[in-house]
Amino acid sequence: MTTTPLKFVRRGEIITLHDVPPTRTLLEVLREDLHCTGTKEGCNEGDCGACTVVVGESVNGELQTKAVNSCIKMAHSLNGKALWTVEDIAADDGRLHPAQEAMVQCHGSQCGFCTPGFVMSLFDLYRQHAHAGAPITRDDALHALSGNLCRCTGYRPILDAAQTMLGQPAVDLREAETLSKLELLAQEGRAPEADSSYVSPTTLPGLLAARAQYPQAQIVAGCTDVGLWVTKMHKDFPRVLDVTQVAELRRVEQYPHHIAIGAAVTLTDAFAALVADRSQLATFASRFAGLPVRNAGTLGGNVANGSPIGDSMPLLIALGASVVLMAWRGKGNKAKAVHRELRLEDLYTGYRQNVMAPDEVLAWIKVPKAVPHERSRVYKISKRFEDDISAVCLALNLHIESGTVTHASIGVGGVAATPVRALKTQAALLGKPWNPATVKAAKDILRAEFSPISDMRASSTYRVEVLGNLLQRYWLESQGLTAINLESYVPEGEAA
Repeated sequence: MTTTPLKFVRRGEIITLHDVPPTRTLLEVLREDLHCTGTKEGCNEGDCGACTVVVGESVNGELQTKAVNSCIKMAHSLNGKALWTVEDIAADDGRLHPAQEAMVQCHGSQCGFCTPGFVMSLFDLYRQHAHAGAPITRDDALHALSGNLCRCTGYRPILDAAQTMLGQPAVDLREAETLSKLELLAQEGRAPEADSSYVSPTTLPGLLAARAQYPQAQIVAGCTDVGLWVTKMHKDFPRVLDVTQVAELRRVEQYPHHIAIGAAVTLTDAFAALVADRSQLATFASRFAGLPVRNAGTLGGNVANGSPIGDSMPLLIALGASVVLMAWRGKGNKAKAVHRELRLEDLYTGYRQNVMAPDEVLAWIKVPKAVPHERSRVYKISKRFEDDISAVCLALNLHIESGTVTHASIGVGGVAATPVRALKTQAALLGKPWNPATVKAAKDILRAEFSPISDMRASSTYRVEVLGNLLQRYWLESQGLTAINLESYVPEGEAA
């Protein structure tokens, strides 16, 4: 088995690395192979942001960048792209980048361990706003820094730095040179060597053929979960099949009645498409991990992984989403791509187990568009507001016409071995008047429908109680309440 050379652009030059194992992380390459120790190793699971770097690629002739966690990013996924680390963003004459200078002037660093990660998140924020000519607000800064943790400085001076860095003198980072080198790498292409250990097709037929040839290869996308199998569980995969460069699967396609999201679309872009159709999902989308994780992880990966606490699945179940599985089958001239479509909840057979055959890949997630009379909400309960996994996730999509529930679809996470549909609760709501009595009966059924376990995130009793509370919250919001105190609320018709 061979290892295809890894080529990427850094500081305006093409870097070529040989013999990089398929599961070697970008952080390991930076610190151990290239001796660039400015990028830090903290949690090694994409949670703290100390390892943040910025990755760029050419999209329609323009340079697009995203901050990502290097600790769980496979190094080979950088092939054909550009990289910036904290060592790369000062000017050639030593002048600090505006993000760095603002951190100095605002006293945004104490012990300094987390500072390089913050600086790189700020670097990408600066670039986005400088190109758009838009000021940076506190909310912009909070969003950009949602994947970075600091335990000694506190966030106020760092937020100050974010909001003042556009006023610092600009630094030329030779972006035109970088873009030219990226286009050169694109023209060269990645010619995979025979029997390569890291397979990264660029077309859907190529992906399906590779999956048929290597059914035992570990499929990866953003590696926001598989990366932890490598860094925490010390797994080693002889061969890796990367889906993120497949052009057809990097698209979001709009149809009259549904949105089709390719399996390689990042969570950032996937949620942007969902929020554009249902604006009420914006808060939930921003709570799905931190920004660097959303920039790397994919919706297809989250769905295929099938974690019972994967936050996207309860929402997708409630919205009535389906998945399209594809494979390359047949021999010789009769070989062709085949597909099958099934409801998302029918994909799973048990804890992290699914119905996919060894030669199949998850290609698309199809999400029905919003319709009149629809009221969809999703609630996430976790110990931290963002950058955390749910203890319980409840998504509801009810159609209420003339005071009656005409359609009920409910997805739940964190209460069973797989993400599940609350079938009994749906039945208790369907066709019933939308009133306190119906809600009370449905709450009791929802609490009895599942038998969740107790773990480090929450007890079984807590999860059961919260499920009913969230349904009550949904009812209160449907009545126009926004400042909700469940303890003091008395349903209509009941004595205080």
